[in-house]
Amino acid sequence: MSNENTDLRHADGTPLRILAVDDEPMLTDLLAMALRVEGWEVRTASSGLEALQVASEFDPDALVLDIMMPGLDGLGVLKRLRDAGNLVPVLFLTAKDAVGDRITGLTAGGDDYVTKPFSLEEVVARLRAIIRRAGFASTDDAQSILHVGDLSLNEDSHEVTRGTTEIELTATEFELLRFLMRNERRVLSKAQILDRVWSYDFGGKSSVVELYISYLRKKIDAGRTPLLHTVRGVGYMIKAPQ
Repeated sequence: MSNENTDLRHADGTPLRILAVDDEPMLTDLLAMALRVEGWEVRTASSGLEALQVASEFDPDALVLDIMMPGLDGLGVLKRLRDAGNLVPVLFLTAKDAVGDRITGLTAGGDDYVTKPFSLEEVVARLRAIIRRAGFASTDDAQSILHVGDLSLNEDSHEVTRGTTEIELTATEFELLRFLMRNERRVLSKAQILDRVWSYDFGGKSSVVELYISYLRKKIDAGRTPLLHTVRGVGYMIKAPQ
């Protein structure tokens, strides 16, 4: 397992905080061990209610969250976090081949998933990916700012503004918008977006792309001249007004 994690920490050098939630103690112990090898600070919880309590005290930078738990399940935990305005990146753990659960988890605001049984290396790799999307990868390069019309996206600070209005995006919404803005005036298919933003497909379940495009439209275009456009039967593109 890689320990090349110096680029994934807070700006002040302190470790990232990860909360792992599963009702199987042996599994959370294994996850905690693997995540600590990465140099991260880890807390665990064995139920949905405990997860919410620990999250409020610990203020994690990312969650590894089992969907299927008795009582308050992973989707319920995520809904309460999002309703409270908490945009913490979430990596879901799902049952093998439970495609419906995966899509439900992502459309509910999760950022990625792994299926049980999984390798610890895969969990760490996917977690590192969503953490990078959330803007924790430090860089010595000059700030990279993308512009489309009056929309700007800072790839380093993860700040997004339209005109003078700051726009809050989840890690996945940010990655989708960045992909569109890096390809301004280019039509991107759902398959391309799934491959680039989620790194896998859903066997034709591309509705997750439509859903996230609608999320972006509500945040980026609502009440303004549209920048996001649907090219029927082909895909999506972003372009400045003529």
